[in-house]
Amino acid sequence: MTDVTAQESEDRDAAASGSATLAGRIRRSFLASVGSIVFGMEDGTVSIFGLVFGVAASAPNSSAVLLAGGTGAIAAAVSMMAGTFLDVESTNDQAAARVADARARYEADPGLQDQDVHRRLVSAGLSDTEAATVAGIVGQHPETSLKLAAGLDLGTADAARQNPVVQSVWMFVTDLFAAAVPVVPFALFTLGIARIVSLSVTFVLLVLLGVGRSMIGRRQLLPTVAETIGIAAAAACAGLLVGKLIS
Repeated sequence: MTDVTAQESEDRDAAASGSATLAGRIRRSFLASVGSIVFGMEDGTVSIFGLVFGVAASAPNSSAVLLAGGTGAIAAAVSMMAGTFLDVESTNDQAAARVADARARYEADPGLQDQDVHRRLVSAGLSDTEAATVAGIVGQHPETSLKLAAGLDLGTADAARQNPVVQSVWMFVTDLFAAAVPVVPFALFTLGIARIVSLSVTFVLLVLLGVGRSMIGRRQLLPTVAETIGIAAAAACAGLLVGKLIS
């Protein structure tokens, strides 16, 4: 009986540890992907909000808006996911190429690496003595010295800063979620009511997005919220204008 109880306790501890590890990984990937998440939320909300209200201005019923909005939301999310993957992958490749070029230059002239580190440290505000001390310490670790020299001289220190898969998945999820917000009401209500509900829930989402942006970037709250709502309002006006002109 005691052995069974001990085994159950170990299983629970293992499960809790695994859950904590998974939660930690998700949290780290979230923090590392904040830029893509904000971009995805903003893009999904603004683009589909404009599309939905442009179509809703002349659509005969909610089904037509739902079809256009749903198709646009999925297509936009997939497109943004692919674009993010290619962008991050290209950025990583470019950073890796720059580090490789720096490595080749420094291997051809070993003294150049220390000179670059010293020069950049002085440019950053350190005195000659302080820069020489730091460069001397770093110089005892060649790989670290290379990354520091490349980072200071080329603006890149690590060629694998971002995972393109993680970034693109976060982009897809957030873009699709945000895009679905103005669309879903047209699946639940008649056209007239759906317009009001869609406008209301999208407004709330934009306010929350603005608050999130102000917290992440430590920006002033009201101007950030107003900016976020203003961008979406401009997209909605453009969509309405096009819808009116076509109809």
